Amino acid sequence: MNSYKYTAKDKKGQTVTGIIQAASEPEVAEILHKKEMMVMSVEFAKVSEAQTKLKSKRIKLDDLVVFSRQLATMIDAGIPLVNALGILAEQIENDNLRSVVGVVRQDIEGGMSFCDALSKHPAIFSDLFVNMVKAGEASGMLNEILDRLATFMEKQAALNRKITSSLVYPAVVVTMAIIITAVLLIKVVPTFKGIFDSLGGTLPIPTQILILVSDILRKYFLIAVSVMIVGGYAFKRWLGTEKGRYKFDRFILKVPVFGPLLKKLAVAKFSRTFSTLVKSGVSVLSALDIVSKTSGNKLVEEAVVNCSKSVRNGEPIARPLGKSGVFPPMVTRMISVGEQTGQLEKMLAKIADFYDDQVDAAASALTSLIEPMVIAFLGIVIGGIVIALFLPIFKISQLISH
Repeated sequence: MNSYKYTAKDKKGQTVTGIIQAASEPEVAEILHKKEMMVMSVEFAKVSEAQTKLKSKRIKLDDLVVFSRQLATMIDAGIPLVNALGILAEQIENDNLRSVVGVVRQDIEGGMSFCDALSKHPAIFSDLFVNMVKAGEASGMLNEILDRLATFMEKQAALNRKITSSLVYPAVVVTMAIIITAVLLIKVVPTFKGIFDSLGGTLPIPTQILILVSDILRKYFLIAVSVMIVGGYAFKRWLGTEKGRYKFDRFILKVPVFGPLLKKLAVAKFSRTFSTLVKSGVSVLSALDIVSKTSGNKLVEEAVVNCSKSVRNGEPIARPLGKSGVFPPMVTRMISVGEQTGQLEKMLAKIADFYDDQVDAAASALTSLIEPMVIAFLGIVIGGIVIALFLPIFKISQLISH
């Protein structure tokens, strides 16, 4: 799709300008003719550097929540969409979002639908956001859909915060432990080595090993750092491939403690997103396509894509999800009941609520488990270094006392 700037006259004879997405100029003319507009000129619109930067930047979920909630309130109060966007564009604190809302408003004034204007900024407005807005425009319930979107994003942000907060403390402690260990090996141990060399004699085995590790680390420190950087970059590139991502996601779900937590998180996200889309009037097939793209895990994505293919062939949703082995039996049975009773979105919402609580409990348990492990690691590594350094001193003290 390309952007085309057009000038046309509407049914009232007024001149209208705007930007429209299309594959070619004839397609632009066709779209405008369907809107009963007389085309005066169509030219390729160059994307400015500022717009390119806008597309590449992401917005915090909390900012989108506030935007959706405020826009829903204004539309519910009877304020026209263009005016509501103009008001929001003046008061939004985030500079990037404010600029994007201004561009969206201009596109709508140019004759573009709200969902099409949002779809021009995929880095900010996801497929989920755009399709729900599309359903809201079609049903005339845009204010309700936007409010529902805000609620959905609030719950998603809360879930993300739970996971982040449970991992921040262990990550900080482990990082500090690595830094302290490196400083001891690179700065402190060589000082003691000089003292031991001046005293002479044979050092205890643990002290010899410690000095050897210190010498190797000092000699090859820059090489080790370079290898880590190159290895990290190569791993990131590998993760960027379809095959690499699939293998990593399959492996991570099998890791003890972390695997079950991530699986519960994936199920909660799937259920919440699917429920929100179906409740908003998006068709089941479209909802499955969107959910597969927003799952965040290749195994879940594959299971949902296969489910979508099976549903197109007339199968119920629960059966292919059960065959995938990714979704627990309780989830597939509840989805099956929801399909049979015509209350699929309610069942999905209950599943999401249940797994939100499960994720919260699992995150707390993970923190409780990691904390003593980190303390034990610190005690063993740093304590071992200190003991190895003082063993020769203890030996000398014993010889002097005798």
